[in-house]
Amino acid sequence: MERLDQLYEGKAKRVYRTDDERFLVVEYKDDATAFNGQKRGTIVGKGAVNNRMSNVLMRYLESNGVPTHLVEELSERETLVYAVQIIPLEVIVRNVAAGSFAKRCGIDEGRVLDRPTIEFSYKNDELGDPLINAYHAKALGLASDDEIEEVKRLAFRINDLLREFWLSCGITLVDFKLEFGRTDDGTVILADEISPDTSRLWDAETGERLDKDRFRRDLGGVEEAYVEAMRRVRDRLEEGGEAL
Repeated sequence: MERLDQLYEGKAKRVYRTDDERFLVVEYKDDATAFNGQKRGTIVGKGAVNNRMSNVLMRYLESNGVPTHLVEELSERETLVYAVQIIPLEVIVRNVAAGSFAKRCGIDEGRVLDRPTIEFSYKNDELGDPLINAYHAKALGLASDDEIEEVKRLAFRINDLLREFWLSCGITLVDFKLEFGRTDDGTVILADEISPDTSRLWDAETGERLDKDRFRRDLGGVEEAYVEAMRRVRDRLEEGGEAL
């Protein structure tokens, strides 16, 4: 399959057309942004880490019944995916209070929530991805009732699976962002990525951050944190006799 012209460039990825309209090529970049693009930089090697980690985790989710856009990893930084219509919602699943949630709610970071929760943001860079609720999403025509319910169902299922997976790596899944897309027949499937860019990952014993918060908060050791998170994923799969 041949990669053609660039269709889109975002904060962390470039998307290309192919000679088959059913598929796209996603290329992961080392560019890093935070605070809706107000802070910019580079995390050397993160594109390769995010590409591989996202693909490994999506394969794991698929093996447990979660449909994703993943087709095939093409290279260190490129992956072939199904072309879908992205539902313009960022779906944030939270298990532990952190970041903006802790600040908004006036609670300490690190407090384990009584139950996992979901937030929606309107995926719109010009507006700063504002928080909205399911009623807003439906009123604005971003998603239907059935799609909202399916997104919530899948998000909680993904959370259950990933919490268990990360815990087996000695990591607490604090929170993470998901995006979903519609296939031609209207099926809702997981899209975008799952990586230290889109997840808060804390060492289960020490609380050390192994994610983009190290970049956001100028904590240093950003590249090393991404590599360490990927190492733990690799070790976990090798111990289980699973393919990378």
